Amino acid sequence: MNTVIIKNIFRSTTTLCMRSQKSINTAAACIVKRDFHTTKPTQDLMEFFDAKKNWPETNIRVGRAWKLDELRLKSNTDLHKLWYVLLKERNMLYTMEHECNERVRLFPNPERIDKVEESMNNIESVIRERNIAYYKLETGETGERPVKDVINLIGMPEKYQPSEYDTPKFMNTRWVRPYLKHGFINSLAVKKFRRLYNEKIHSEVRKAHNRDFNHVQHLLKRFPNLDMDTLKAEYPNVDIEKAKRTKKSRGHFMPTY
Repeated sequence: MNTVIIKNIFRSTTTLCMRSQKSINTAAACIVKRDFHTTKPTQDLMEFFDAKKNWPETNIRVGRAWKLDELRLKSNTDLHKLWYVLLKERNMLYTMEHECNERVRLFPNPERIDKVEESMNNIESVIRERNIAYYKLETGETGERPVKDVINLIGMPEKYQPSEYDTPKFMNTRWVRPYLKHGFINSLAVKKFRRLYNEKIHSEVRKAHNRDFNHVQHLLKRFPNLDMDTLKAEYPNVDIEKAKRTKKSRGHFMPTY
């Protein structure tokens, strides 16, 4: 009788241990399991490096970058996954480039970084297009931060996108005092810089106009039967009639104009 009781107790104990071990393994598997990853095998830190078969290679065949027309056909979920795939690829390429520089080796196909960055920029462009279309449909606005024309500290016009700051404008003494009250824009140094800068721009424009005018004179001298309409379309800022009357435009022939 005691033997049967002992056997029953042993069986129940063994069953409970197996069930508890199974539940522990299931819970551990749930904890270790990743909800979202872009590769089937998880290689931990080795995902920052290229495949080992490509390490001794000097030329790796790769494809081209993703085009805008191709990305516009994909859903937002696919674009989100593709973004992380490209992000991991870019991190891997940066790591391999750094490692090659450390080992004084030639990084194979460095244009891969440019292709990945171009693809990521195209994805951002497609997402921005969709966001603008959505906000225009819902609110009638683009949804992006407005851009306005402002004058910077050296008196030059620039595009400015407002952004959030932890300090309001009227409390930001570090910005208000030099920029508004004392007026760096109206200071003597800024006025001198603007005067010299405008003089430089005017000189460059004048030199470019003189180069075009001299070039037109040489063309009239070498080709007396040149089509004037084509010449005016090519050099709209040059006075063709004035160039005709100059001595440089006349060759060893009797002018027909």
